[in-house]
Amino acid sequence: MAHVERSFTFKQLRKYCIIAAMTTEGALSPAAEAFLTFARVEKGLAPSSLSSYALDLKDFQRFCNASKETGLPGEETVRQYFDSLPAAGLSGRSIARRLSTLRNFYRFLVSEGRISEDPTALLQAPKQWQTLPKYLSLQQVEDLLAAPDPGIPTGCRDRAMLEVLYACGLRVSELCTLKVTDANLQLGFLRVTGKRNKQRLVPLGSKAQDCVRTYIDTARNTLLKSHSSPYLFITQRGGPMTRQGFWKLLGGHGRKVGIFHRLTPHVVRHSFATHLLDRGADLRSVQSMLGHADIATTQIYTHVLRSRLRAVVDEHHPRS
Repeated sequence: MAHVERSFTFKQLRKYCIIAAMTTEGALSPAAEAFLTFARVEKGLAPSSLSSYALDLKDFQRFCNASKETGLPGEETVRQYFDSLPAAGLSGRSIARRLSTLRNFYRFLVSEGRISEDPTALLQAPKQWQTLPKYLSLQQVEDLLAAPDPGIPTGCRDRAMLEVLYACGLRVSELCTLKVTDANLQLGFLRVTGKRNKQRLVPLGSKAQDCVRTYIDTARNTLLKSHSSPYLFITQRGGPMTRQGFWKLLGGHGRKVGIFHRLTPHVVRHSFATHLLDRGADLRSVQSMLGHADIATTQIYTHVLRSRLRAVVDEHHPRS
């Protein structure tokens, strides 16, 4: 099977190399380096995921060095490491992430024949409280979408990006890496490249189509000036919009309409899913549009289904 290697910008590659180098101390370093290379090349993980893996391995390496561990750490050292994390003030979610990293790391070592048994096999992730996702009301979404000024090139671009974000429930990285060829405005679909380079088709509503079409026909060429770019959404310098740049402009438009508290692209993504389910969409369809590999990830939105069932019972049951 052919392997597809994710492309990196210079800054992303430099950051990855620096973090990877930080892990290469002591007996763990060759194995850690091989695992990070495998995660990047074979699994096609995003730079942000690689950074998380590398930082988790670095923290584990630091613990092993302090414990005078020689060779690859075994089950006892791994257990002692996880026993130390609650006292260090880590939340259940952070501990679960570290366990996931080490499980992937040791499974890789087993598959490569470097060790015979996985020392994380019997460890259990800490129980976590399931927090309901934050989402915007319909009125807040309408206000947010109307915040950019479509009469100026950057405002026209921002309006199109916000419309696409809410219409399709994209991750911010998926939004920023959309290419012009990914938008089929005639059929009303976007081709989205998600985690691990998996592609999916997502319907694009008519209002979002109109905003994207207007942006392409007018504002995009103005922003490009004499440059060229395959990316759909670009900055005033003609380069692709970055995740950090979009976070900043989203926060600015949110403050303009009175949305001050923790407005992030993921809140808009949550709003997309919540509003769909609230109007009768099924969980499987929402899972497909969000690009979730596991339906369990989409089930965080079952609070919407529960509230709708409660309303149905209250309205129609003869003894309610």
